Amino acid sequence: MDQDTPWEETRAKPARIALNVLALCFALSVMGRGLGESFTVFLKPISESFGWDRAQVVSVYSLTALAGGLAAPLVGRLFDRSGPRTVYSLGVFLLGSAFLIAARAQSLWQFQLSIGLCVGVGIALIGNVPNSILLGRWFGRRLPTAMAIVYSAAGGGVLLLLPASQLLIDHFGWRSAYQIFGIAALCLLVPLLLVPWRLLSGGSPRVVKKTGPDFIDQGWTLLSAMRHHAFWALFATFFFTAVGMYAIAAQIVAYLIDAGFPPLQAATAWGFSGVVLLFGMLGVTSLDTVIGRRPSVLISYAISIAGIILLWLLQFYPNFWILTGFVVCFGSMIGSRGPLLTATAMKIFRGKHVGTIYGTISIGAGLGSALGSWSGGLIHDFAHSYNPLIAFSLVSVVLGMIPFLFVPALRR
Repeated sequence: MDQDTPWEETRAKPARIALNVLALCFALSVMGRGLGESFTVFLKPISESFGWDRAQVVSVYSLTALAGGLAAPLVGRLFDRSGPRTVYSLGVFLLGSAFLIAARAQSLWQFQLSIGLCVGVGIALIGNVPNSILLGRWFGRRLPTAMAIVYSAAGGGVLLLLPASQLLIDHFGWRSAYQIFGIAALCLLVPLLLVPWRLLSGGSPRVVKKTGPDFIDQGWTLLSAMRHHAFWALFATFFFTAVGMYAIAAQIVAYLIDAGFPPLQAATAWGFSGVVLLFGMLGVTSLDTVIGRRPSVLISYAISIAGIILLWLLQFYPNFWILTGFVVCFGSMIGSRGPLLTATAMKIFRGKHVGTIYGTISIGAGLGSALGSWSGGLIHDFAHSYNPLIAFSLVSVVLGMIPFLFVPALRR
């Protein structure tokens, strides 16, 4: 029995390390996505403080998404070359500094620089691109499930930080709230630097040394990947889906307030999308193993469309049941396709340049988020109504679904 102990410890240790990596990626995603989405709560008080119209303020949120998307391939390349310590530490530093700058901002360009550019790049540095590369070294075939858990952290961040943001604004004002966020982020920098990154970035021996039939490494470079139809199919899915979802997401709290819900109730209701997001992520990922990728993704799109319709109904019937239905349908699916798309890209383009390739594909999500939120603000200001905005969102989501109907590489 004693002779088996070292073997058991050797086998168990990678599993424990993998769980620690998963927990760390989850925590960083909670922080990044929660701080990024907190702007939906700050939107209304900032707009009222400076007398800016909706499109001007939403431009900050749009720039956050755009900066994060454009930074994704650079983040992937930096991760490939310098490792996780540099990437994650730089991200946390940028986030903390950005919120401290925003606390003293007096002009729109200052918000665009801090909350837009710096927060966007900071989120990219601690977000899905580095997390997917790091987790891919530990989870192999189980990467979709691991990524579903990490993607659901976005919901955890929304659940924790949106109501917290509203409470801080109510009690201290939006400037002090930003200052608190900045100090808290910078305080996390020291323990993050002390993490044993060499151990965590090594990967599981079973995954790193795997040479079975599922291992695909044909010497992909960014240029060769861009000549493959799967690259642009994934890019288009990321782009149009992000346009549709974020055209609404940036203004949900404001929409609910305008529909008659109290501010804290509106922020808390949308914050609870974080609870259902976990079930949506794991549900769609589980369906993928049972009925296949294409039907799983199509079901997720159908639920998203149902959520958009319920949101439209809320302006006419602002009651608890329709609000709950919207949060469950829209909130549970807002990122549910992400783990499957990530796993598909990591499998097809697996190799030493996977960080750069996946990061470049992720530009689609950043561009879509930026265009969607910015266009949503313009549409609202021009029409003085949410109905054209909701129609725009619906059409974009349908366009995001089309690659899964026609591209063979995305069906498997």
